[in-house]
Amino acid sequence: MSLEETAICVVDEAGRIVKEARAASEPQVLSEALRKV
Repeated sequence: MSLEETAICVVDEAGRIVKEARAASEPQVLSEALRKV
């Protein structure tokens, strides 16, 4: 895994995957990616 990119995995309370994505490892980019859940 690179420091340039972050893997994102959001799960619900039952453990089901709600979203999987990759985004640049920059606060603004990560924030935008998580808002689109």
